[in-house]
Amino acid sequence: MSAKNKLSLSVQYPDPRLRESITRPKVRRWVQAALLAPAELTIRFVDAEEGRVLNRDYRDKDYATNVLTFAYNEGEDVAEDEPTRADIILCTDVLEKEALEQKKTVEEHAAHLIVHGVLHAQGYDHDDDDEATEMEQLERDILAALGYPDPYAS
Repeated sequence: MSAKNKLSLSVQYPDPRLRESITRPKVRRWVQAALLAPAELTIRFVDAEEGRVLNRDYRDKDYATNVLTFAYNEGEDVAEDEPTRADIILCTDVLEKEALEQKKTVEEHAAHLIVHGVLHAQGYDHDDDDEATEMEQLERDILAALGYPDPYAS
């Protein structure tokens, strides 16, 4: 997006399947590209069971989903200079399945989901058509700048 923002990043692989292909330097590059302000983020790659439990416990949806974003300092009481703090959870099983179905590489899909999660962490949403249009265009622009194709092209 703009000049590099300060980033404290933890990348966790309790599900180690993508550790070799979706490396910490790649994740850092994708996160940094989507940052609009300083941030403290954790990106965690989990299996279907952990993804399902988190989605069930925090969203009342009893299935694994591709990405979950837990933003910890959204709202009115947040100091303007406080960094964005969030955990972004990617479910390896869903990510790989969707990449195959959408005829994308796992890397392309992981980059998209991480950019999507980072935007959510910074307050972007897609609850209505206008918000969805704005967020999707940002995702397209960020991913294009990173050299990836439009994630919404069919």
